[in-house]
Amino acid sequence: MSQKILLNTRTTNFGELISNGRRYRVPLFQRDYSWKPENWEDLWQDIIDSHNNQETHYMGAIVLQGSTDDRELTIIDGQQRIATLSILAISVIQKIKELESRDVEPAQNIERQIILRRNFLGDKSPSSLRYSSKLFLNENNDSFYQSNLINLRPPKAFRSLRKSNQLLWKAFEYFSDQLETMPSIAESGAGLSSFLTDTIARLLLFIQINVEDEIDAYVVFETLNSRGVELSSTDLLKNYLFSRFKGSTDDLNAARIEWQEITRTVGMEKFPEFLRYFLSMNRRRVRSTQLFKIIKTQVVTAEASFELLNQLNNFSRLYVALENHNDDFWLDYKPQFKQYVRELNLFRTKQAYPALFAAYERFSERELEKLLKIVTIVSFRYTVVSRLNPNELEAQYNTLAMEISEGKVKTAKAAFNVISSILYIEDSKFEQDFALLAIPTKRKKGLVQYILRQLEKDRTNKDIPEDSFSIEHILPQEPDESWRQNFPETQIEEAIYRVGNMTPLESSLNRKIGRESYDKKRQAYEQSVYSITKDIQAEDWTMDSVVWRQERMAKRAVHIWRVNY
Repeated sequence: MSQKILLNTRTTNFGELISNGRRYRVPLFQRDYSWKPENWEDLWQDIIDSHNNQETHYMGAIVLQGSTDDRELTIIDGQQRIATLSILAISVIQKIKELESRDVEPAQNIERQIILRRNFLGDKSPSSLRYSSKLFLNENNDSFYQSNLINLRPPKAFRSLRKSNQLLWKAFEYFSDQLETMPSIAESGAGLSSFLTDTIARLLLFIQINVEDEIDAYVVFETLNSRGVELSSTDLLKNYLFSRFKGSTDDLNAARIEWQEITRTVGMEKFPEFLRYFLSMNRRRVRSTQLFKIIKTQVVTAEASFELLNQLNNFSRLYVALENHNDDFWLDYKPQFKQYVRELNLFRTKQAYPALFAAYERFSERELEKLLKIVTIVSFRYTVVSRLNPNELEAQYNTLAMEISEGKVKTAKAAFNVISSILYIEDSKFEQDFALLAIPTKRKKGLVQYILRQLEKDRTNKDIPEDSFSIEHILPQEPDESWRQNFPETQIEEAIYRVGNMTPLESSLNRKIGRESYDKKRQAYEQSVYSITKDIQAEDWTMDSVVWRQERMAKRAVHIWRVNY
């Protein structure tokens, strides 16, 4: 069986792209035109640099749906750039028209307008005698683009225009003004024509990517996004969902409201991630590149599309709240919820989101709280301390999410039974791994503070507020020669960031002792309110002292981070 070619790519310039006899259409529900003055300014400067130096300028990738033989192609990505360059071409043609109206080479400039319009904009319709277009924008912008820009008709009520249409016209005015600043170009039809055909059309290069269908386009989006190219797979998903509402304006408007609420809450850039976690409640191992294929299979009718949007809206607030323990969402819950979410964020445990989504829908509040606690403990043992493969986390939580959604798992205890054999690190290994734990405080200060707070709370049974103390490195982060005498050179860096070498200390005391000797530091420790700091009694601070202290911390850690089932 022949292998399917996912995409075809070629390097092309703007002239070849727009003058090849094809028409380009932006999907109806693609986002509106949104470029602003800073975008126009950057583009203009790049064009002028290319013009002055006669060097090509790379404009990035443009993704088109359709084969290279098709007469009409859909612009999946690149509409902002193509629309803006089209407006720039309109500005140039308008300047030539002004020269004609001032009787400057009228016959030649009329002919130049006809040629440039045909090459860059489109032909005139023989029936309406109005210019048609090579480019068709989305449903909110196309009417204005065709009626006003292509036909050079200033809008009569500018303030009443949709914001995106105002931006389209302002882009036209911006480029018209910039052309006036270049008399060597703007004072002759030949100069303006050459600027459009020899600079804009010839020197602005694109990587043209052609895909056969929306699924291929989605895979391309995910691939290019992973390489830092700014594309929006969210737009593609939105276009498909909205395309289900054929002939039903009321349903489409209702769907738009749902969509706007979801993307306002979650954010356009995070929508694919949110959708993946949502789908993982009922499907095994959903990958980012599969999202469009799954949605296209699952959502066939307007009813199915609206049902999906409604469900996504219901979970969007939870998704955002799981990303932020200070979200107002948690005001309706007991304080422990904020604490557990804070810990999940510290441990960067997003793999559990599908299971938490399912439990949010199916569990009582009390059982959801218990599950959150279990997830934080499991994550701390598995990810933070034992540092095992996070892929297994995703697989196990995916299984748990599906069993909760199917009604097979109804309590936190039952949930723990599903994941414990794989994810719950046994006490002996956890203690051994904790005894060797080292954490760089510059990158993970919050995590170190959390561990020290929990150890202190276990010692005193009192809650310690966040950021209420400084992290004291007993062996200083920049030790002088007097400190180095007690530590082998090969062990110093490891010893500095071992948990056994760190302790909570009041900021005032920390500043006072700095990199003083251990004897002076120990005197300050005796003045501290923190019990685990007062307990530091070693005669000398050596590698053995660090190991001894951390081994005792590890024994307490087994009991602090334990699921009691």
